[in-house]
Amino acid sequence: QVQLVESGGKLVQAGDSLRLSCAASGSTISNYAMGWFRQAPGKEREFVAAISRSGGLTYYTDSLKGRFTISRDNDKNALYLQMNSLKPEDTAVYYCAARTAGMGSRDAREYHTWGQGTQVTVSS
Repeated sequence: QVQLVESGGKLVQAGDSLRLSCAASGSTISNYAMGWFRQAPGKEREFVAAISRSGGLTYYTDSLKGRFTISRDNDKNALYLQMNSLKPEDTAVYYCAARTAGMGSRDAREYHTWGQGTQVTVSS
């Protein structure tokens, strides 16, 4: 079973960029489609982006398209989320997740393994 650990979250200012990483262990990440989700205080967990097992297909929530980029390096067993032009409303705990399928999904219920999350705080 794969285990996931996110890193890279920190306090940044509005307009800054940040790259989150998700390191996988226990299994090769190439077996899984992957996703990023986030949860802000008092809000439900929401879909951010997903990527197919091969990395050839990516999906984004419409409001983040163009600012966020999901990518993966199967050789390094890692998933990434590049976030540009950050806004205070991007403040949240960001989670990576894995699902045993070829394609990513926007539905959190379709992911079976989650990391512990990494906090991103964007100050205005």
